[in-house]
Amino acid sequence: MLNLMLPALFLLAQAPAPAPPAEVVTQESVPAPATQPSPKPAAKPDAPAAARPEAAKAAAKPEDLKPLSFFSQQFKFRWDQFMPLTAEVDGLRINSIFFNKRTMSLFKGAEFGTRAVIDVTNTSNGTRTPGFAVAVFDAEDRLLGVASGGPKIGGISAGTTETFDLSFHQVVERIPRADHFYLTVELTN
Repeated sequence: MLNLMLPALFLLAQAPAPAPPAEVVTQESVPAPATQPSPKPAAKPDAPAAARPEAAKAAAKPEDLKPLSFFSQQFKFRWDQFMPLTAEVDGLRINSIFFNKRTMSLFKGAEFGTRAVIDVTNTSNGTRTPGFAVAVFDAEDRLLGVASGGPKIGGISAGTTETFDLSFHQVVERIPRADHFYLTVELTN
């Protein structure tokens, strides 16, 4: 009973989340062309000038943003065949890919989905955390299926080789007859 009460008391003891600040967005209107000269100069509005410094603080400066390492390339598709690749993204070498249906020898004839298996090696000195996306197309450039994935926890340690199993869901029937695919790799570190 105590095990159930402690988490509940912990959640109740936390301060409520602060409400987001109410932000009023004003749009400067374009002045209408003057038909007669004005005897007095128009006063400058104070509100837009005050809003500008806040907007500059809220927007991230380009030098503060870190670019992600990114790779995307088209390859010829081959069903149920090992395809060696020679791509590299900041020390993460993509060794191979193959596409097939996931089966289990225990249950003959049972299929457990369509997949793309990617084998990678981290040749850098640090851990790499990749995200993978594979989009498969036919000869007429129609999308036949999409799979994505990456490490569940952490990344790929320096000097290690790992295999990632990306599953295609829902749209899978025409994948074996594909013509080409795009492999995209994005590193988050």
